[in-house]
Amino acid sequence: MSLINTSVPPFKAQAYHNGKFIEVTEASLKGKWSVLVFMPAAFTFNCPTEVEDAADNYAEFQKLGAEVYIVTTDTHFSHKVWHETSPAVGKAKFPLVGDPTHTLTNAFGVHIPEEGLALRGTFVINPDGVIKTAEIHSNEIARDISETLRKLKAAQYTAANPGQVCPAKWKEGEKTIAPSLDLVGKI
Repeated sequence: MSLINTSVPPFKAQAYHNGKFIEVTEASLKGKWSVLVFMPAAFTFNCPTEVEDAADNYAEFQKLGAEVYIVTTDTHFSHKVWHETSPAVGKAKFPLVGDPTHTLTNAFGVHIPEEGLALRGTFVINPDGVIKTAEIHSNEIARDISETLRKLKAAQYTAANPGQVCPAKWKEGEKTIAPSLDLVGKI
């Protein structure tokens, strides 16, 4: 069953954020756009490269009114040490969410039961807590956060412009499509 256009289920998790431990819940995601980025675990090889990519682009997410949440199956304590010891992860100004109970990884369909880890999953969630995009893939393939930014912008555009769709490779400012019977078979 697809998670697209479903509400984020209730959850409660601890995160390390800007030198403090904070609680993150489904209510934390409401009122603004949110991007959940699931990773297998802290202290791995590919994960710090993705955290750094998100950190390098964090200002753009903030400009779009979106918060980024990195989620791994570790504890918030592990995230504190990861943030303090990894130069790449140390750049993160967004919450590093621990999911040792696998509540979130199971809810978002990214849990690997035999490993107790998460697949790489990325979810864009609207201010009402509704999942608008989902990407899940194998752990050996790291993501490019610029594609997540493009999807966020497209989701924000279509939310603000009902009746419009963003075509393949759409980028902010480019032409969109207003679906109509007249277009069927002509594109």
